[in-house]
Amino acid sequence: MFMTATEIKTEIQKVLNNVPESTLHNVLNYVKRLQVQFEDDIRSDKNIQKILREDSELLKRLAQ
Repeated sequence: MFMTATEIKTEIQKVLNNVPESTLHNVLNYVKRLQVQFEDDIRSDKNIQKILREDSELLKRLAQ
């Protein structure tokens, strides 16, 4: 089942409304860690793409 971003956020909000207040801080910390990991993954992907692009150009020059 495909959900839009708005639908996902609505569902998350519904779940959070039922989470005990004492647990909300832990949930927030978890989501923040996920965000950092996601940003790190994007940075790694960009670095890999750059390396592959640079290696491709080098291999083309060496083949000439």
